[in-house]
Amino acid sequence: MISAQIEELTASALEEAKPLLPAHYDELSEHKLAGIPLDPQYGLYLARAAAGQVLYVTLRENGALIGYLVSFVAPGMHYQSCLTATGDIFFVFPTRRGLEGGKVLFSAWIKECRRRGIRLAQVGIKSRHAKFARPLLEELGFFETEITFWQFLDKDET
Repeated sequence: MISAQIEELTASALEEAKPLLPAHYDELSEHKLAGIPLDPQYGLYLARAAAGQVLYVTLRENGALIGYLVSFVAPGMHYQSCLTATGDIFFVFPTRRGLEGGKVLFSAWIKECRRRGIRLAQVGIKSRHAKFARPLLEELGFFETEITFWQFLDKDET
């Protein structure tokens, strides 16, 4: 059985999630394509979690971690009266997709956002994976608002 739950992002929770990170990086990272290694600021995640600024949702199958969603919670930079949850990362292990896990994960996140009085829940998706994530997010009531362009700059060029 697949379930989603709100959990605290702690050092032990990070240790549990670390085995999923290489698969997430290998599949989705644009940084990897530019030769930039995965190197999370775990201390900063834990500091923000301790300050109540992280919303961590886990996806589990029979107790085993198969996915996660991490978002940062803070008043909007341009709209301080609008408490905002900004999606950082989300992932469902590839062999566990297609089992409604994504819907369960995001539904739990939205429910917790509402419970906390969050007014804006925003999440980004990689353009090359939009065909998979867009239908799910639209089904859950999200709408596309921006398109972001990236360019990795060679540090040797001026």
